[in-house]
Amino acid sequence: MNSHTSSAPGDTQAPGADSHNPSGKMFFGQPMPLANIFSVELWERFSFYGMQAMLVFYMSWEVTRGGLGMDESLATGIVGAYGGAVYIFCIAGGWIADRLIGSERAMFYSAVLIMLGHIALALVPGGFGLALGLILVAVGSGGLKANAANIVGSLYAREDTRRDAGFSLFYMGVNIGALFGPLLTGWARDSWGFHVGFGLAAAGMAIGLIQYALTRKNLPKLVHRVPDPLPRGRIGVVVLAVLAILGLMAALMVAGVVTLENASNCVAVFAAVAAIAIFAVLLRSPKVDAEERSRVWAFIPLFVGTVVFFALFQQQFTVIALYSETRLNRDLFGWQMPMEWVNSINPIFIILFAPVFAALWTKLGRRQPVTPTKFGLGIIAIGIAFLLFIPQADVTAVPLLWLTLILFLATTGELLVSPVGLSLSTKLAPAAFPVLMVALYNLSVAIGTALAGSLASFYSTETEATYFGVIGVATIAIGLLMLAIKKPVARAMRGVI
Repeated sequence: MNSHTSSAPGDTQAPGADSHNPSGKMFFGQPMPLANIFSVELWERFSFYGMQAMLVFYMSWEVTRGGLGMDESLATGIVGAYGGAVYIFCIAGGWIADRLIGSERAMFYSAVLIMLGHIALALVPGGFGLALGLILVAVGSGGLKANAANIVGSLYAREDTRRDAGFSLFYMGVNIGALFGPLLTGWARDSWGFHVGFGLAAAGMAIGLIQYALTRKNLPKLVHRVPDPLPRGRIGVVVLAVLAILGLMAALMVAGVVTLENASNCVAVFAAVAAIAIFAVLLRSPKVDAEERSRVWAFIPLFVGTVVFFALFQQQFTVIALYSETRLNRDLFGWQMPMEWVNSINPIFIILFAPVFAALWTKLGRRQPVTPTKFGLGIIAIGIAFLLFIPQADVTAVPLLWLTLILFLATTGELLVSPVGLSLSTKLAPAAFPVLMVALYNLSVAIGTALAGSLASFYSTETEATYFGVIGVATIAIGLLMLAIKKPVARAMRGVI
């Protein structure tokens, strides 16, 4: 497709407008529709992280303090299962966009579901409100996450040199929302209670949704289309398959196989089985040639590395959240800082250092470390971060600066693993299956996030030195193993760095 469309006589198309930027207007030198996606993603992340920062406290605090009175291990397990489910629903959201309604409508309806989920958490009391809210937010967040990046990409022709800068602005919106969400919802929870905090998250999502609804017509026609429409004759089969899956889940819950107590383990197992199936498809398909198959094999250790990294990194919403409540000195000049504010430290570091890493990789070019090296160093970094909890095991009130140092190391690891892994999944993908490789990356994050909830059941203030020590040492060992196998993995990647 050409980047510019021809204009018929009398066409009122704005000067400089093209099929990727219908209005021709600019946003920091980028197509104007990017401002729309930037805003909706900012507010979606504001609501997502603002709610998630409070979630484990809402479930584990006593009823007299506004919570649901759950056991802490149960609460952290549910947080892990919910977080993992978001990434599983990314796959469903992408499929629905590709086969049924297109990316633009999928993103709009996903945003509506997210807002309804936060409203349920704010207004519906008890366990029913919690379940309804988390299901709606998980489904909606998965759908929005799957389609937002695709819409941003549609704003640029393939050869447009502004693409990387546009995605950098998009990523900045993500982290601005992640920064201010916990700050404001934590303040609201501290001042007026959990339900006001959840209501503030809903209000933020509503702002983003209204703004998006008013300007969605300006998006390129490409994202309004269904790329690969599902034949009408197969819709009934899909409906029956979905009903069968729901029925199986209900039966497993009734039989006691799937419970709230093991929900995070079940999500991890489901994601692992799905990942194995996708790897099997990619490695056995006749549409994948020998060179592409080698790259798929190379992705397996990197898939495992991603799982390990996120099993630790996502504990900021489970173990580190509980640690911030009970072990951290949150006194700021005589004022007690809300514990949710700890979740804003990571986005600050991302905003500060993501441009530095991007500039470093650009400057080094072909001389930059190969991906397995970056993964190994990132995994080692988060392993060291966990070991740094040990010197404070006997300290009654851990200094905030010490935890900030730990989160800085974790963020350094994130910048070496997360954006690199997502980029790699697109570069190693066989030509016939580009979406499946991105699905594999999302499944690795899903497994790691679910495991973050499962591992948290072993944490307690009495055993924290052992907990952080064992996990930290094991993670560093895996990082060193990644460095040891970097050469054969890099060779199997066949020229992809």
